[in-house]
Amino acid sequence: MKIPAKKVALCKMLNIQFPVIVAPMFLVSNKEMIIAAIKSGATGAIPALNYRTVDELREAIRSIKSESDGPFGINLIVNKSNFLYKEQLQVCCEEKVDYLITSLGSPKETIIEAHKAGVKVFCDVVNVEYAKKVEALGADAIIAVNKEAGGHAGPMSYKELLPMLKKECNIPVISAGGVGNGKEIASMIEYGADGISMGSVFIASDEAGVSQEYKQACVDYSAEDIVMTTKLSGTPCTVINTDYVKKVGTKQNWFERLLNKNKRLKKWFKAFTFFKGMKSLQKAAFSSTYKTVWCAGPSIEHVKSIRSIADIIADLKREYEAS
Repeated sequence: MKIPAKKVALCKMLNIQFPVIVAPMFLVSNKEMIIAAIKSGATGAIPALNYRTVDELREAIRSIKSESDGPFGINLIVNKSNFLYKEQLQVCCEEKVDYLITSLGSPKETIIEAHKAGVKVFCDVVNVEYAKKVEALGADAIIAVNKEAGGHAGPMSYKELLPMLKKECNIPVISAGGVGNGKEIASMIEYGADGISMGSVFIASDEAGVSQEYKQACVDYSAEDIVMTTKLSGTPCTVINTDYVKKVGTKQNWFERLLNKNKRLKKWFKAFTFFKGMKSLQKAAFSSTYKTVWCAGPSIEHVKSIRSIADIIADLKREYEAS
């Protein structure tokens, strides 16, 4: 039996009409996408790292608030690799965003400071052990990243991960990965999800600031064209299998693997790999280049054209109701 959208836990938590977070996507997410999502009755989040300075982040938060009237979030990388973390957290608390999504590190400090400001915290998790840790720290919800998620995916399918988290945790579980249309949203919620985080289907939107080539690739390629690579950040990441990706391969070579295992050099090599990978992503995302490395997940299977976010969400709602 389908649950009415407004009765799903995410809708009740954030007072929204439709239980979807337009997921934070590195380089892709921007304030125009979030404003459009809010106006369509959903919500959305932006990676803080999409802004070069904390002043730009503060300006974007204020702009979203002035142009829309609904909840939105900021995604924070909470480990030592994010040198701006503490300043970003301070800005988000001062400007009172509705929620923070934490990734790649302990959310303890984030939860403490955010709750002082009345800001909710949702934590990315890929297993039960970590989910229970963040729940004990006071997380308001967990985002269950499964192996069909775009970008840095988890190791388990939603069929494994979701029931485990629902059994072991007492806070809402928002599912991320493997959802591309309204029917799949309904199915995931019937399976136990308390909301959905989805990103790849929104890359091919009018509001996304990436190149037309990137958007069109999400139309032209399918789920079968998504591959996992370790060459971008050292951590497995899903990308579209373009001719360039086929040429350079998806696994680190013997020398890169050797450096990655060296105790003295490991930290610096990972930082270099991440920096180099993010630069290649940035170049491909915003300009036409033969070095096409585009992040996306299998849900691009459902992308048939480049449209406005309002149209995409309207279709998701119709499909949800019809399922």
